[in-house]
Amino acid sequence: MTTAELFAAEDFNEPPVEPLAPGAVLLRGFVRAQASELLAAVEAIVAEVPWRRLVTPGGQRMSVAMTHCGTLGWFSDRRGYRYVAADPHTGRTWPPMPAAFMSLAGAAAAEAGFAAYVPDACLLNRYEPGTRLSLHQDRDERDLGAPIVSVSLGLPAVFLWGTPQRRSDTPRRIRLVHGDVVVWGGPSRLAFHGVAPLAQGVHELTGACRINLTFRRAG
Repeated sequence: MTTAELFAAEDFNEPPVEPLAPGAVLLRGFVRAQASELLAAVEAIVAEVPWRRLVTPGGQRMSVAMTHCGTLGWFSDRRGYRYVAADPHTGRTWPPMPAAFMSLAGAAAAEAGFAAYVPDACLLNRYEPGTRLSLHQDRDERDLGAPIVSVSLGLPAVFLWGTPQRRSDTPRRIRLVHGDVVVWGGPSRLAFHGVAPLAQGVHELTGACRINLTFRRAG
């Protein structure tokens, strides 16, 4: 199914909780009512730590812009991928995790079957039309027993959902819209995943971009 076909209709009749794999669920519209509050918190974080396009260990500039909040922030440069307690650009600690972020992450994880989830890192990603995220595993976290909670705000996207075994396995293409949350852990914790190139568009709250919040237990 093409991206155009995925987003041609706006009659979202999918079930509110859609299992993707053992330990992985899609919670449709889970944070739609909180979106304005969440985006206000994003603006406050960006005012402290602006969006940046990090450099991969291979020297390539990432197309997706990032910023961070929480006890730890994810960082990438020629030395590799890692979590750090302070912004390498300024030496300052990352902005604290907003209460609204902590609340939604815990509630989404509980809805997916992961109780008492307390993340210590939130990676904020900004996708503009044409940007993408290649298939990868989230494996830089020390606690692989805790799930990932991923929140979609703004423009719709095609989420690529693969298997934990091989990057080469053909991923499932899943439509994500404003307010959707994906949670994965347990046997799906190391599933390969990514985002197809973002389609052109304008959202009433975010403009011509998609904001993605991903919560982790990194330390």
